[in-house]
Amino acid sequence: MKFKDYYAILGVGRDATADDIKKRYRILARKYHPDVSKEPDAERQFKDVAEAYATLKDPEKRAAYDQLGTRRPGEDFRPPPEWSTRFGDGAGAFEDMDFADLFAGLAGRAAQGGRGRRGPAGAMRGQDYEVTVPITLEEAFHGTEVSLDLTTTELDGHGLPHRTPRRVKARIPKGPTDGQVLRLPGQGGRGRNGGPDGDVYLTIALRPHRLYRASGRDLFLDLPVAPWEAALGAAVKVPTLAGPVELKVPPGTRAGQQLRLAGRGLPAPEGAAGDLHAVVQIALPTTLSEREKSLYQDLAAASNFDPRRHFG
Repeated sequence: MKFKDYYAILGVGRDATADDIKKRYRILARKYHPDVSKEPDAERQFKDVAEAYATLKDPEKRAAYDQLGTRRPGEDFRPPPEWSTRFGDGAGAFEDMDFADLFAGLAGRAAQGGRGRRGPAGAMRGQDYEVTVPITLEEAFHGTEVSLDLTTTELDGHGLPHRTPRRVKARIPKGPTDGQVLRLPGQGGRGRNGGPDGDVYLTIALRPHRLYRASGRDLFLDLPVAPWEAALGAAVKVPTLAGPVELKVPPGTRAGQQLRLAGRGLPAPEGAAGDLHAVVQIALPTTLSEREKSLYQDLAAASNFDPRRHFG
């Protein structure tokens, strides 16, 4: 089998903390997710990143990986007999195994510290999987259903691991925030000897939107207003995820001022929904008719307003 440098794939040092590894994984998973990435080899990169994280996030798997030492990526190698005895089942049948399979069935392991679930004596809990799921703000607002194509590691009747494709459907409820993790209990790898199945953890990644920026459940929208609307006040229509609403622009509104529409952000499973903040942008006409030029000239002559008075 070919050696893989999981630390290099994630771009972290061998002394990286668990938090460092998780943060780096989330950055790379967003960058290479096939649904959003424009990188030419995004799918391969995404699989490598997910494989590296699946091993290094688990303390027992990471310890087993570290015991293999360092080698050149792609170098042919076999784990030494003492490694198989300590971390595997001692069979040493590595010829047809993928590198990732080495860490799938470590005896006595409980993924993610077992997350508090154990099976009968001698049972092994199934592997957990963490998947980044990009969704639109509209899907976050209304809720959606996604289909996940996973490659899980299952143990055959002889206890040898094999990669198995699986499709999992998941319902995303209304109002998930960027980076939120949702758990699908029992949808991960199969347990062995009566052990419970693992879980799938969905990390929500909100796709960029042409109008809105999300911060938690609050949304921010740039709101262009004409100079006279800002000066005199106006009622303008503002788009929201639930449809357009009317917003009052007070007289004397300044550029950069935020006008809040309460409850018009992302919904919450419990409690109040987020707000929509309209950030005022003063929009000037790019071309002026002769009449408009004359009116601006009259205003300039009549006004004693000096926007640079504070310069002294």
